[in-house]
Amino acid sequence: MRFEDLQEAFSGSALGCAVGDALGREVEGWSHEAIRRHFGLLTEMQDGRYTDDTEMMIGLMEALLEDREFDPARAARRFLENFHPWEGYGARIYGVMARLKQGLPWQEVGTDSWGNGAAMRVAPIGFFFFDDRGRLKEKAILSATITHKHPEGVAGAVAQALAVGMVTERRLQGQEIDPVGFVREVSKEVEGISPEVAEELRKIEELPHAEDVLEGARLLSSSFGCDISAKGAVPAAIGAFVLGRGFREAVLMAVNAGGDTDTLGAMAGAIAGAYYGLRAIPEGWLLGLEDEGKGKSYILHLAEELARIKAEG
Repeated sequence: MRFEDLQEAFSGSALGCAVGDALGREVEGWSHEAIRRHFGLLTEMQDGRYTDDTEMMIGLMEALLEDREFDPARAARRFLENFHPWEGYGARIYGVMARLKQGLPWQEVGTDSWGNGAAMRVAPIGFFFFDDRGRLKEKAILSATITHKHPEGVAGAVAQALAVGMVTERRLQGQEIDPVGFVREVSKEVEGISPEVAEELRKIEELPHAEDVLEGARLLSSSFGCDISAKGAVPAAIGAFVLGRGFREAVLMAVNAGGDTDTLGAMAGAIAGAYYGLRAIPEGWLLGLEDEGKGKSYILHLAEELARIKAEG
């Protein structure tokens, strides 16, 4: 595997997650109709700040650089080190972080959450283990259960990791995506973890063609929960990738659908970035993304180092 090819996919996914997150941050919690009334179509990044979605994704990338086999204990430590409460974390995560700070092992700090928090951050597991489906699922489950132990929360993370991994593989092999086959493959893989999440994923097959971004966003809003649940958010994000013609359309459909917009944007951006590559991300979005501390340059560095490790075998 050529480093340059891996770098384009890994960096595209990581920064795709960050720009989607930052784009959706300003309208988190807004309905599709409210976004449409206010913006017509939201296309511009407001202040370029990312949220907990990207902050936790960074933790997974750091953990993978420390141990390429992925050690959940290292990931948990990174989550705690990077934790900034003002970045929009869900209520249950505060308890998780408090238990980690008390010294409890990673296996004992999670909750029975069915939320999308494990899925929103999982992209690095997807693109790093893209060439081994079994290990990808195993690591995605381990990553999820640090914080989320409910089958739906775990299944959402596995589905998102699989989507990122599968499109990374397709990109590197120069293959196009068959939307129906792609969705069926993902839903089949998570059926045994959560039939409910698998059922929601299969709804993507029923989505009609969207004439434009606004129509795609409306379809996602009316078809899925687009909320903080794994089964409401992950299918919507994967649906945005399937409906969108290119990186920009996929992310805009996800963000303009309303609801948990930062997470929808982050997940759609991670999938689309892995498939279309770093160069497909609009320059204006990249320029607008925060770059202090663990910002854009740091994320790019982590992705490049992971690509280098993968290329070297």
